[in-house]
Order: sequence, then C-alpha cells, then structure tokens
Amino acid sequence: MKRYVEPDRVLWADLCQRAMNDDAVIDARVSNIIDNVRRNGDAAIRELALSIDKVSLDALEVSASEMAEAALSVDEKVKESIKTAIENICKFHRAQQFQPVEVETTKGVRCVQRAVPIQRVGLYIPGGTAPLFSTVLMLAVPAKVAGCKEVVLCTPTNKEGKVAPTVLYAASMCGIDHIYKVGGAQAIAAMAYGTETIAPVDKIFGPGNRYVTKAKEQVSRKVSIDMPAGPSEVMVVADETSVPAFVASDLLSQAEHGADSQVMLVCSNEKIADAVEEETMIQLEQLPRKDLTCKALENSRTIVLSKIDDQIAFANKYAAEHLILSVRDPWAVAERITAAGSVFIGNYSPESAGDYASGTNHTLPTSGWARSCSGVNVDSFTRKITYQELTKEGIDNLGECIITMACAEGLDAHANAARIRIMKK
Repeated sequence: MKRYVEPDRVLWADLCQRAMNDDAVIDARVSNIIDNVRRNGDAAIRELALSIDKVSLDALEVSASEMAEAALSVDEKVKESIKTAIENICKFHRAQQFQPVEVETTKGVRCVQRAVPIQRVGLYIPGGTAPLFSTVLMLAVPAKVAGCKEVVLCTPTNKEGKVAPTVLYAASMCGIDHIYKVGGAQAIAAMAYGTETIAPVDKIFGPGNRYVTKAKEQVSRKVSIDMPAGPSEVMVVADETSVPAFVASDLLSQAEHGADSQVMLVCSNEKIADAVEEETMIQLEQLPRKDLTCKALENSRTIVLSKIDDQIAFANKYAAEHLILSVRDPWAVAERITAAGSVFIGNYSPESAGDYASGTNHTLPTSGWARSCSGVNVDSFTRKITYQELTKEGIDNLGECIITMACAEGLDAHANAARIRIMKK
C-alpha cells in the first residue's frame, strides 16, 4: 500500500480515486450481448454459455432434483450458519417496514402515502472465484419481507453446468421462486427483456463483474436497477486505540475480493501505519487468495492525518462502501460521517460481520456513490404511492389556492377543474 503523510487537501481528490479501466471495449461487447438476447432469447443464452463459459446448457432452470442434491452436499455447520444469518437479516429488515402516512393537510383534504411491493424482482448472484451465497440472503430476505410477489435468481454455473450447492441451498431457504443457470451480461439482458424461459422483471438487484455492471447500466433505460456498482472497497480509520492485527485483517478481508478491490487505511501517525503494514504482511502469507489480494493492495493507500477532523473530512470525501472506525469514542465520530455505505463501530466490529450475519445489508454503493445512494434495504423493494381525497368542503377550502396558482402558470384547464367543483351546489 502506498503511504501519504499529511497530504495537502488539494491532493485529496486524487487520493480518493478508484482504479479506472477503459470500458469502451466492454461497452460494445455488452451491447452486442444484450441485443443478441433480445432478438434470440434462450438460443442466445445457450450460445453465449458455450462460447464464453464453455458450458453446454440443456435446461436453463435449476430442477427440483438439482436442488435436493445441493441440499445434501452442504455441510450441516454451513446450513446452521445460513439459518442464523437469515434470522438476523430478517429481524433487522422487518424493523424497516414502512408505516403508512395519513395527514389532513386542510380541512376536507386527506393525503395518504403507502408502500407497495415491487411485483417481480430479479437477483443476480456472482459465481466466479467465490460463489457469493451470502448475497442470496442479502437480496432475497428483504424482497420477501417487502412482500414481492415473485423473486427470481440468475447465477453462472461451473464448467460442468452446475450451480454452487451453497447458492442453491441459500435460495431454497429464502423461498426463491425460480433459479436460472445464466451468468454475465446475458443474465441481466434476460431479466430485463425476457426470453422464452425467463420472464422480464421490474427491477434487477445484485453485484457482478465489469460486464454485469455495464449491462445493468445499459438496461436501466428499460428496467430499474438497485444502484451503480463497482469493485468492493473498505476504509479503516484507526488511532492508537486500534488493534493493528484487527485492522490488517479487515483490510485483507476486502482486498481478497479481487484485483480491482481497493482498501484504504486512514491513521493518526506513522507508528500505527507501520504496525498495520507489518501485520498485513504476516496475515497475507497465510491466505489462499494471496496473489489476488496482493494485486488489490497495489491499488490501495495509507493516509496519515494527525487531526481527527481531517480524518473525518477525508472519510466523507472518499465515501467508502464499508467504513470501519477503530478509534476512541467511535460513535462520536460516526455521528459526523455523512457519506458511507455501512459503518462498523469499534475494534470488535469486523466488516465480515456485515457481509454475513449481523443483520445489516452488504449490498452497498461503491465508487463514491455512497454520497448519494443508500445500500439495499426493504425500501429498495417497494414503491411509494400517494393518494389524495378532497371532499366538497376540501375543494371549497383549497380551490382558490389551486385556481390562483394554475392561472399564474397559464394553465386555464387546470384552474377550471377546481373552479367547476367549487361552483357545484
């Protein structure tokens, strides 16, 4: 990790930059994939699976027998952990359920707001080097809590055409309606536009590689998506009360996601930076994904800022997906954080707790989008509808206000719609 000691504020924007890639080629490829799926449906999906993944798919939907086989192969301890995680995620997300709003704004004018679940949602679950069955829980549980009528899932297979058993088991525990063996940009296209097998959805959720991310951006003109997404990231703010071994473990836990992940250490002095760096090297040697993790560390930085005000200001400018506060009085610091996907308080709150089982959601905004976007929550799976009811008394009381404003805008028909009701005896 590159180190910067008391960098001038004019340099902060550059230090907050994520790894940038030229996406022009990917843009074109994804566009072609989406067009192919739109025109050729299931045939395009099978063709792309064969040409890209070298997998021949007979049936696109996972069968009941495959689900049963997967359940038998998942370790009982993993099953128990999934059960615990579901309980915690469900408990936290149930507490988020929207309460209807009803207000009489003027005598005889009643305004109401209610939450209505999105009817059909599609979840994308990455496969790749680490099938993320935890993401199934993070997306499916709030969808079910919100009351979505139908939840479908797309995920890539291995070279034998099989989906990871843990993904299938997690999906079964969450009550997913349909699971399809489709990965990459073609999965996003299928959920957006539909094929003979896969019906189109109203909103798409889930992380993925650059192809998946670009596909979500492109189809967002047709269907809603959860949020802009990029590579995973974590920032740890640490002072002399932090535990270097803990800090190093958090940095490495995020770096092992992939070569384009980014980890940031913001600390109050170089002694802390040295101790964390030493621990990072020790723990790195024990990781099976060492090579991948090393590449991520090359894109990562240590920022030494002695003043807590500067540390907080830098953290807010970076707007991390995950922000860990390993500092004295972390809640006081947390109250001043205005831009972060999810905040982890104190030395005993690892980022992996939020990834798996604390109850909060791990599908979070990256690449600075935490300045304007929230992570996935129950609201993500609902729409808010407003209602208004005016009685004769209500239109009589509010009518002149409506007429005056409509006339001021030059919209006479608007004014007349109110006037004609006022004149009704």
